[in-house]
Amino acid sequence: MVDLPKKKVGIVACSGEEMAEGTVTRLAALKVLEHLRPADTVTICLPLFLAGGQGDRAFARFYPTIAVDGCELRCAARATELYSSKPAASVVVQDLVADKDIGQLEGKRRLNAAGLQAVDETAKRIAALVDDLLERHWNRRTGEFSETETAQTAQSTREEAEKVATCSCGSGIPVQKVNIQGQTVTLVGLPLIFEQFHQAGKSPSDETARELLDTVCIYNPLPEEAVQAYREAVLSEYKAYCEAHS
Repeated sequence: MVDLPKKKVGIVACSGEEMAEGTVTRLAALKVLEHLRPADTVTICLPLFLAGGQGDRAFARFYPTIAVDGCELRCAARATELYSSKPAASVVVQDLVADKDIGQLEGKRRLNAAGLQAVDETAKRIAALVDDLLERHWNRRTGEFSETETAQTAQSTREEAEKVATCSCGSGIPVQKVNIQGQTVTLVGLPLIFEQFHQAGKSPSDETARELLDTVCIYNPLPEEAVQAYREAVLSEYKAYCEAHS
């Protein structure tokens, strides 16, 4: 398994604009990203995610995500699970409003007092979930937690991060462009895969090529009809990497 840069939590907010709860999700997510937990979170654009944004989908495969939905339809949670992996946590504004007895939310672009209160409560809930996720180790292969990362380790990594809100496409996951059958393809995580294979002493060979491709497939969707072409291209790039680092 490839070790990636500092773990962050992705926030996938509902994009529904026909109801006040949808506005609450976006404002609450923004509050967390810009004020409450800017060093620990990135935003995942749901429309781009649904349209096939590979950067956002790759991030959701690598890192834990929190789905923030306005209603019981749970569009953000369902989309995340469908195209990447099940969200590590979920918040539904309607449920939170009922639990806190906030009252009737009104306004789509300009929320009433109840809506503003809902934003604050939703943001607090998201921030608490972020803290919980960062104190636990998220296994990117199994999509589950394992208790190997201590709160002290999580705190030290948070202190090293820059205090700015970040989009998932700028999350620090390294990529490399590879020519596949005359087309330039961006493969997520390839530089780190090469680095770890090289450090493990794996020389370029047919067996290594299969192992490389198996690892690449974890993070990148590959068309079945071009698997052999990908294997040959990745092996060629790995040979070049080994020569450059010999």
